[in-house]
Formats: sequence, C-alpha cells, structure tokens
Amino acid sequence: MSDVVLSLRDISKRFGDREVLRNVSLDLHENEVVCLVGASGSGKSTLLRCANLLEDIDGGDISFVGQSLTADGIDPDIVRRHIGIVFQSFNLFPHLSVADNVALAPRRALGQSRHVARDTALALLGRIGLQDRADDFPEQLSGGQQQRVAIIRALAMNPRVLLLDEVTSALDPTLVGEVLDLLTELAVNGTTMLIATHEMSFAQQVAHRVALLSDGELIEIAPTQQFFHDPQSRVTREFLARVTKQ
Repeated sequence: MSDVVLSLRDISKRFGDREVLRNVSLDLHENEVVCLVGASGSGKSTLLRCANLLEDIDGGDISFVGQSLTADGIDPDIVRRHIGIVFQSFNLFPHLSVADNVALAPRRALGQSRHVARDTALALLGRIGLQDRADDFPEQLSGGQQQRVAIIRALAMNPRVLLLDEVTSALDPTLVGEVLDLLTELAVNGTTMLIATHEMSFAQQVAHRVALLSDGELIEIAPTQQFFHDPQSRVTREFLARVTKQ
C-alpha cells in the first residue's frame, strides 16, 4: 500500500454529555478509497468534519502527510485547501453562476486570475457534461447536477484528499446514479477519498477498504471483499444482514 496521506488516531468527540466518537483510528493511503458505513447517527459525518477541522476533537490526533493538524499554529483554511469536503446538501451559492461557484475558491484561496479560474471551471464542467450550463444558476439544475457541481467545485482546488459525506442522501433515487458514476470515475482515476455512504453496492464496487462505525466506535475495517463476505465482527454481520435484507 502506498504512503499514508491522512491518519486519524484515537479520535474522540463529545457534544455535551453525548460521546459521538470513541477512540477511532483510521489511515487513508494515497490513491485509496475507503467507504465509511453505519447506521444514521453512528458518527460518520462527525468523523469527516473532524478530519477537515470543521469540528474540534476532544482526544486523539489527526495528521496529514505526517504533519499533526492538532499542533499549535495550524491554519485550518490552509489545511482545507488540501483536504476537500462535500456535503449531502449541495451548499452552492445561489447568487453565483455554476462556473463562478466552481471558480470562486481557486480565485480567493489560490490567487488564480478570473480567466484561469474560469477556464479550469469550464474544463471540469466539461468532465461531467455540464459545460453548456456554466452560466446558469444552481436553481436551474437538477439535484443530481447540483451535487456533481459541488463535487467538482471541491476538485477545482486540486485537493490531496476528498471527503464525501452522504452525497447522495438528499437526492431523488433516480438521480443517485449520475453522482455515483462521477465518484466511480474519480476512484478509477486514483482520487484519494474517504466516503460516508449508505450505498452498499457502490461501496462494494469502488472501495479498497470498508469501515463500519457503530455508536461512535470503529467496529471493523477490512478490504472490501473480506468486509462483505467474511466479516470478523458480529456487529458487522448483523449490520450487513439488516442493510441487505429485502
């Protein structure tokens, strides 16, 4: 396996009296796709938000290419240039065109000129078949189109790691496929991703490893085939029995 890019070590997180993450440890390697699965409320979203420094951790350590992100003096905005995150709600700016949504961060954070940022945005939109919608506004797109734009907006920063939080959960079932197709393409092209998902068939197709969170604990992490066909934990077996039950 190639080098570790993102390392989570004994991550603990509380909201008041409620412990939502308990000593979670996970490494993400270069060009690897890891899918986080588990019931709603298991801690998947919180773990991703901690990894992107959107939530402070109460214990443990997060490191990116060997550099601790919990050390004094770490600038979260610089970290987020390298660790992109996409949420289930698209969070596109409604007053900006599709192209301007994609170009905004490279212009503001990377100092790209308007011309260069727009050219990059148009090229990325072309990858998802939406270059002809570049000057439309988000409300003119379908939910699936908006989510794909949100994903390439994150890609416009050329992040080393992409975190995706249930990016199909807010979509009509008929639109889920087009977003999963984009993620599959990214996986094939070697994008390093940590993906929280309820889509078990998608996880089986694209993940190198799958991790199960339950009540804030990492129950099992294993290569995909082993996870689905020879799980070691009783909790994993019970989870798979529930989610695959017809």
